[in-house]
Amino acid sequence: MVPGWYGMTSVKWLESIEFVERPFTGYQMAHCYRYSQTKEEPGAPVDLVRVNALMTPPGIPDFLTRERLVKQGAVLLRGRAWAGRLRVIRVEVSSDAGSTWADASLEEPVSEFAWRGWSFLWQASQGRHELRVRATDESSAKQPDAEWNYHGMGNNAVQRVAVLVE
Repeated sequence: MVPGWYGMTSVKWLESIEFVERPFTGYQMAHCYRYSQTKEEPGAPVDLVRVNALMTPPGIPDFLTRERLVKQGAVLLRGRAWAGRLRVIRVEVSSDAGSTWADASLEEPVSEFAWRGWSFLWQASQGRHELRVRATDESSAKQPDAEWNYHGMGNNAVQRVAVLVE
């Protein structure tokens, strides 16, 4: 296990260990596990997990639209946030597609590398809403609205959940 790194770094079905004096440059590490914008660009290596927060979508899912159906009134939103080896210091929630953000309540961390729980009491009003959640770590890195790279590595875009309040 390599705490704070993506799963590709955690070895599965270990048969042997070989110690090397410099960073390993096998095909995957040299060409695939990279943040690059084009096939030709070498890009930076994928290492620590990027700051991220996710929510448990509220209400009941509508099968066809994937929209969530929620009753009007107080709705407790909950989720988890994490950030490699850095501490999550803030989680924010938006109910208006990112126009305004409000701080969620953070739970105390269980351990150094554990996901950190958060909650937010949303006053759901009738109509369609797009809920969003984002986290910030202690280096001030914040989840982006969207960030693309050639291999699709490290996706930590802000989570968006469509909600219909009845």
